[in-house]
Amino acid sequence: MHPVQCPLTTTAAVLAASLSAAPPVPAASLRATPCTSTWRAVQKIAVRKPAWNQPPVATTRSPIVRYLRKGEEVRSCVVGVGRDVSQYWECAGGMLWRIVPGRQMPAGWLERA
Repeated sequence: MHPVQCPLTTTAAVLAASLSAAPPVPAASLRATPCTSTWRAVQKIAVRKPAWNQPPVATTRSPIVRYLRKGEEVRSCVVGVGRDVSQYWECAGGMLWRIVPGRQMPAGWLERA
């Protein structure tokens, strides 16, 4: 009778050998690249910041920090998804919010610049 070899052990040995033979990754390639995604306001937008007692994504009841004028550009690489159903459906933004440091605005009123 032939001995039974466990394929998991063989796979683990091959994986360990390939990882040890891999060249080290330079530290420069591990750094985060700065955000370069620019967005332009289609119309006047209320820029909001969630209050201390609200969830991390803004809602229509969040305090207004400032207004973004039509044509003004912002830089944002992150989108937040709000869970409140009543958020800005009239502007086709739905529940998506573009997040810039310390502020949030409905994604439906922004276009790529």
